Amino acid sequence: MKYYVNENCIGCGLCVSTCPDYFTMADTGVAVAMDAPVPVEHEGEAANAAYGCPVDAIEQVG
Repeated sequence: MKYYVNENCIGCGLCVSTCPDYFTMADTGVAVAMDAPVPVEHEGEAANAAYGCPVDAIEQVG
């Protein structure tokens, strides 16, 4: 499974605090996801980050 952070991101950092091994904050102040599938051991955290995003900016893409 893989995720993408779309243009709705407001830079709240919730995804980064929920799954810091997959999401990071860019210099522009918005979140970005790794350009790779979520490691198996972090799938639950990544799914929680996507579910918890207050602006639905995290999309599952694979």
